[in-house]
Amino acid sequence: MKIHESDARAIFTRFGLPVPPSRLVADPRAAEAAAEELGCPVVVKAQVLVGGRGKAGGVKLASSPREAGEKAGTILGMEIKGLAVEKVLVARAVDIVKEFYAAMVFDRVTRRPMMMVSPSGGVDIEEVARTAPERILKLPLNPEGGLMPFQTRRLTSFLTGDRAVAKQIGAVLQALYDAFMGVDASLAEINPLVLSQDGTVWAIDAKINIDDNGLFRHPEIEALRDTADEDPGETAAREAGLSFVKLDGSIGCVVNGAGLAMATMDMIKHYGAEPANFLDIGGSSSPDKVLAAMRIILRDPSVKAILINIFGGITRCDDVAMGLIEAKKRLGLDVPLVVRLTGTNAREAGELLAGTDLIGAETMDEAVKGAIAAARG
Repeated sequence: MKIHESDARAIFTRFGLPVPPSRLVADPRAAEAAAEELGCPVVVKAQVLVGGRGKAGGVKLASSPREAGEKAGTILGMEIKGLAVEKVLVARAVDIVKEFYAAMVFDRVTRRPMMMVSPSGGVDIEEVARTAPERILKLPLNPEGGLMPFQTRRLTSFLTGDRAVAKQIGAVLQALYDAFMGVDASLAEINPLVLSQDGTVWAIDAKINIDDNGLFRHPEIEALRDTADEDPGETAAREAGLSFVKLDGSIGCVVNGAGLAMATMDMIKHYGAEPANFLDIGGSSSPDKVLAAMRIILRDPSVKAILINIFGGITRCDDVAMGLIEAKKRLGLDVPLVVRLTGTNAREAGELLAGTDLIGAETMDEAVKGAIAAARG
């Protein structure tokens, strides 16, 4: 789950990170009043759940309250990567001397939380990793001990040789670790973490993604979810109890089990096509779940064929077949469906689908090739 910068700033503040004061507003007049209260200069920042706001014109500096109102009026209503800006954050600006990067993520290789820092802040960290990987320090941490003092010294010395600045950054990194673990985040990022003209370190940007599996412990964070900035398919999938991620290909996928879903997408790519989504209907699927899955996939106009790949264990193949039959009745399917059903009640499923125009397949390989061929006409 992604949250807006304004909410991430509030979490950072709760855990003791040095965040400049700010106000969230929804109209130019309120932005002007916020700038008057905070003191100028201020920065006016679009609040949308995508990156690249600055490049899109969604982040502007204002030297007076009147200018803050004007800049807010320019940003409000604009679209950034397809998302309309409905609110802006007005934050006290900082006179920046140096920019750093700091983040907490989970490292899949070591299966530990990992601290990442770089003296190259304020730019896309992916670009730094591509062009100057030596400017990024990645340090896996033991969650039982947390961020240890010797690790803090290693991280801060990588960023600066100034002891006074290093001491401040060390406190920031500890607070960042505490925030990351405290809210069950999958990402907690400060880009940039800055040194101001007066020698103070500030976290002037905040980004937090929350692990959905930990949200039951944080109902106050769950309440921050902004469905207006989510992909409609992902919202519908969550409400239906499905796991869905929108991708850029043309082969829609309905699969049971994350491992099989990943293998299915790998095979689609292996044979020269691209999956349109990751969609896992789970281990015990009712016909209604299958119907919901088909509705979600059919919202995507780029889908040219749908691949149903089910290995029935707990999942009953006949339940899936009934869901597909219901989908054909209700949704008026106008794209070809390739179906591979094997496992529990596969024979019953075959009998249910006999006489339909669905394209059957015995093996996964055959199903993938069939879906690609159907998509290509």
